[in-house]
Amino acid sequence: MGGTESQCQVGESGRAGWDGYAGSNIQNRVVVFALDDQRYGLPLFAVERVARMVDVTPLPRAPDIVLGVVNVRGQVIPVLNLRRRFGLPERDIALADQLVIARTARRPVALAADAVAGVLEYSAQQTVEARDIVPGIEYVEGVIKLGDGLVLIHDLDKFLSLEEETALERAIESA
Repeated sequence: MGGTESQCQVGESGRAGWDGYAGSNIQNRVVVFALDDQRYGLPLFAVERVARMVDVTPLPRAPDIVLGVVNVRGQVIPVLNLRRRFGLPERDIALADQLVIARTARRPVALAADAVAGVLEYSAQQTVEARDIVPGIEYVEGVIKLGDGLVLIHDLDKFLSLEEETALERAIESA
């Protein structure tokens, strides 16, 4: 990822510590994670922490995009199935996988990832807005162009449709 990257470190508290970014502007930084060979990014300000995978409890009547729920420090958080959302081949969750705990405008969510690479700082010249590539992909904000590939930047606030959000809320309330 180049010389502007920084590794995500999860301390004993479970909080993500992003070394090298104390007091700096986080607007042009993403937490990079992988599914298969593709890299994805979430804005740094949306990510609360990265955690090791734990057992996911199924949530009856939840939308298909929801794998289930996990307990993170006493808070029940839905785990989203990124593979299903992105049309990737399904696979069983492995204990080596990681959870990216992030916050949307409505709720915290956990994203199941194969691996988390760390924090990537990027410039405006490295980005292309999603609408300039494929109009209509609501949950993709843009793409970061790197020397060794691309990172798709996602907008978590648009990740769940209104119907999925409503169904998830009902499933959590009835659990």
